[in-house]
Amino acid sequence: MNQFSFERLDVWQDSRELAKNIYLITKEFPADEKFGLVSQLRRSVISVSSNIVEGSYRSSNKDKSNFMNIAFGSLMELLSQIIISGDLGYITDKQYNDVRNSIEKTSNKLSSLSNYFKKKIS
Repeated sequence: MNQFSFERLDVWQDSRELAKNIYLITKEFPADEKFGLVSQLRRSVISVSSNIVEGSYRSSNKDKSNFMNIAFGSLMELLSQIIISGDLGYITDKQYNDVRNSIEKTSNKLSSLSNYFKKKIS
């Protein structure tokens, strides 16, 4: 089976792993959060990987950079939501730290990729 080019991107692989972790963590959230925080966390994390993929197939470097910035914004939404999840006691300190480290790693790669495309515009 052939791989699509986005599947070879380290940042997409990282976002995929982050999504898996968020889905596993949110399985343990209270039932009354199913349509609240759980839904928000899951939509944010899926948006990260989806925008990386969409941006990687855009024809202009400006569009590619823009989609990496959108993915970055979704990642920051996820960070805010995971902080709130910790404040509410829905996640352990270890889960919080693991997710936060993954977010930081992914955000650094997204910023680098966005900057790479921006430089190619000039």
